[in-house]
Amino acid sequence: MTLRINQTAPDFVAKTTQGTIRFHDWIGDGWAVLFSHPKDFTPVCTTELGYVAGLLPEFTRRNCKVIGLSIDAVADHERWLSDIEAVSGNRVGYPLIEDPELEIAKLYGMLPADADGFAHSRSAADNATIRSVFVIGPDLGIKLMMTYPMTTGRNFDEVLRVVDSMQLTAKHKVATPAQWQKGDDVIVVPTVSDAEAIVQFGAFETVRPYLRTVPEPSGIA
Repeated sequence: MTLRINQTAPDFVAKTTQGTIRFHDWIGDGWAVLFSHPKDFTPVCTTELGYVAGLLPEFTRRNCKVIGLSIDAVADHERWLSDIEAVSGNRVGYPLIEDPELEIAKLYGMLPADADGFAHSRSAADNATIRSVFVIGPDLGIKLMMTYPMTTGRNFDEVLRVVDSMQLTAKHKVATPAQWQKGDDVIVVPTVSDAEAIVQFGAFETVRPYLRTVPEPSGIA
């Protein structure tokens, strides 16, 4: 299945370390991050899950839930979570989905539809493409997709930065420039005329006719 930005995130029912969920109901009316892992007890993923556990209060402050996915069973997840806490010092307070028949991995395009086998018969290398991050908005639309190689740990500070940008730009007619950080100037979107920009922002700087900047508007999460 090919997914695209702003497409509705596929719904599913699954067992997790915090009980059975229906994904759309679990998301509710806020934001969500779904990040996936090719196998339990893998080294890079262990560091990622632990780091995200430490960042969980920051995601919560942004009304953004976090959920992980690994193809192994919940019983395996629970043993792995003990390792993750021991390694990182952070208790994993968000759910971790099981996907033993690879259904969700295929639903989200992380494995081809004709991939065979089950979790117990597949190695992490077989599932190397199950290392994605999906950010989902309150409208249940996919707002961001990223896939990483197995050897490169994901930068979840960057995921927080992207959530900040998307929450800001969902409220105001602005875009964020390269390397933007919360509090930096932002760009007035091209669909806003100069006259409208004066009304909305009070003033703006014209760097080029197509590039106008203003201080970050209030209202970011």
